[in-house]
Amino acid sequence: MATHYRNIGKLVAVFGLQGELVLQHRLGKKTTLKGLRTIFLEEKKDEMLPWFIESARVKSEEELYIKLEGLDTKETARRVVQKEVWLTEEDFTQYAGASAPISLVGFRLIDGKTDLGPILEVIEQPHQVLCKIELAPGKEALIPIHEETLRKLDKKKREVHVELPDGLLDVYR
Repeated sequence: MATHYRNIGKLVAVFGLQGELVLQHRLGKKTTLKGLRTIFLEEKKDEMLPWFIESARVKSEEELYIKLEGLDTKETARRVVQKEVWLTEEDFTQYAGASAPISLVGFRLIDGKTDLGPILEVIEQPHQVLCKIELAPGKEALIPIHEETLRKLDKKKREVHVELPDGLLDVYR
């Protein structure tokens, strides 16, 4: 069975001279990823390479300092800056905050009685969250989720119930 990976953020900067990096994450809570041994970086499209974590410490609510094995200088660490960071599905489930919007990936989006399909990606914006779904093969739609559209979040059934404004989906059809 293929391993599934979930994007949690990206390496945004090198910190200090020992190759420590700043990981900006969307896990929805302060974390040091305690107990996590490996993160994955996408070297080429769909090619995940494991990196071992030497140490990690909290910088802020959404950032942590992380030291990866084999990156011991500012120069070597620079080559992974701006790379997206991924966890295996299993690790993601363990480390993402239950209320973090990215934990909704894979949930089914239900508009009234219509099942619009699984949420493929979550894009966070200041006042709303956009959920990417595939309305028809090759036709993606971005559905805004905010207090006016969200009706119910059923974590057990893994469903997001919404009431979308009339005509919203017509734009994509």
